[in-house]
Amino acid sequence: MENKVILISIDGMRPDGLKNCKNEYLDELLSKASYTFTARTVVPSVTLPCHMSMFHSVTPERHGTTTNTYAPQVRPIKGLFERIAQSDGSCAMYYGWHPLRDIARPGSLLAAEYINAYSFDHTDGMLTDSAINHIKRAHPDFVFLYMVETDEKGGHDAGWMSETYLDYIWHAINNVKRVIKETNGEYTVIVTADHGGHGRSHGSEMDEDMTIPMIFYGKDFEAGKELFDVSILDIAPTIAKIMGVTPAVEWEGKSLVN
Repeated sequence: MENKVILISIDGMRPDGLKNCKNEYLDELLSKASYTFTARTVVPSVTLPCHMSMFHSVTPERHGTTTNTYAPQVRPIKGLFERIAQSDGSCAMYYGWHPLRDIARPGSLLAAEYINAYSFDHTDGMLTDSAINHIKRAHPDFVFLYMVETDEKGGHDAGWMSETYLDYIWHAINNVKRVIKETNGEYTVIVTADHGGHGRSHGSEMDEDMTIPMIFYGKDFEAGKELFDVSILDIAPTIAKIMGVTPAVEWEGKSLVN
């Protein structure tokens, strides 16, 4: 495909966590990208339901996964991976939390790698290395890179907005920097969170859980522009539009590019 996309999901990253992580690259990135600190996720604000909504552009009531246990869809909707594969695009996925495997249906991925986040420290960096190596070798059309240490080791273990949590966000943004630098403009790069968090938990309708940041870096997005009225449901339609892929008729979100 002519237009390729990398989607990076940083689990549990609150907007104020991103702003306060003290990674100096963030200001440079925002100056070159469109972004929002006020996007909204879905209810319940839990990892697997949120990612199902991210990839299928419908709420959990529609796709049926309302906990971190996957529920087969009663009336199946083709997600982003499937729509890209049906358009003869190649997809790859790198992830650190095993239940996330269910966001992609069998046959829609040409490459995938899973590393348990508790196997080593900084497994997000290891997955980033693998993704970059695959991109340089195979140039896939769509890559999904998922970082979970911000949520598991930062939020749940140490607490949202703790120094440990902010440090994991710092490392996640450093991984984003490496992806952008190493791919050298070949890909549009979209960075998002699935949900936020408070205390050592998430899943509620509190703003701390429901409000997420998004960053859109690429030729289709105006540099330094702040976006408003953005939903996690808009990610799949936006990527489909960039790549020239027909969205599923059931998708409820909107494309953020014309």
